[in-house]
Amino acid sequence: MPAGLKRDLSELEDHSEAVASATRTLQLEAEGLSALQAALAAHLAGSFAAALDILSGRRGRVIVTGMGKSGHVGLKVAATLSSTGTPAYFVHPSEASHGDLGMITQDDAILAFSWSGETVELGNILSYSRRFAVPLIAVTSNRDSTLAQAAEVVLTLPHAKEACPHGLAPTTSTVMQLALGDCIAIALLESKGFTALDFGVLHPGGQLGAKLKFVGDLMHGGENLPLTPADTVMSEAIVVMTEKALGCLGVVDGNGALQGIITDGDLRRHMGNGLLDRRAGEIMTPGPKTVTPDLMASAALEIINASAITALFVVENGRPVGIIHIHDLLRAGVA
Repeated sequence: MPAGLKRDLSELEDHSEAVASATRTLQLEAEGLSALQAALAAHLAGSFAAALDILSGRRGRVIVTGMGKSGHVGLKVAATLSSTGTPAYFVHPSEASHGDLGMITQDDAILAFSWSGETVELGNILSYSRRFAVPLIAVTSNRDSTLAQAAEVVLTLPHAKEACPHGLAPTTSTVMQLALGDCIAIALLESKGFTALDFGVLHPGGQLGAKLKFVGDLMHGGENLPLTPADTVMSEAIVVMTEKALGCLGVVDGNGALQGIITDGDLRRHMGNGLLDRRAGEIMTPGPKTVTPDLMASAALEIINASAITALFVVENGRPVGIIHIHDLLRAGVA
């Protein structure tokens, strides 16, 4: 921040009015959400179930639409649907009138947001849905509106006071629309059995993508594995441990099964006790914690943190196939 623009909070004599305003906004929006929750438990229950039945039964996509602030809500709802296993696309009402109606097919379903239900720009989408028998679900506060009359299913939002003191700027109303969109997306996710693994396929990037990677994606394997037989003298075992530079050494039996682990801590505890002439099997800590390649990377990090260790051997059928180090997880963004 440029010098002179940063303000010291101590210079603000009284911030109570600002905090009171924010508190009123949150209170009014919370009241709107409470009203929506009550409606879903009562008169909205049947309509909500009918909307889900339509959306889950279509072979195409959910076409989300809305104008103004409702359009911004629709953009987010379409993104949430798409990222949770329900293919969706936002079509702007004005652009629809200039060719984007071609994006809507008879295999799709339309989810239209309009608080008043009288948004003029939605007219051509409504006509198109009737002409080509594309199911239409309306999200509106006006059951008798043009939008509601054109829809197969109407999700009627309860009336609530806007946080805007003039009752003009969409605030509480957009929070309610957004919340209902999330309700639809999550209900569809659950009905389809959409899992964290499915989620990972659609979110390969960023920290979320890192958390949804598997241990097998990040582990060291092959020639990088620090392994030694149980009867190896420690003078040789330490050389292997140093070369692999992972801070530990796996000890295996004659069949290649993992028996124990030698860490830097084990070396320090046995230092000065004829360490170099002893066998790896004598120094190792038996029964080390292990994971499988198909474990989520985030779960492996939880085990490492809970156990106060730095690495885990990755095993299949008792045999080590890799090793995952805390540094690998942190570098990948799993935190």
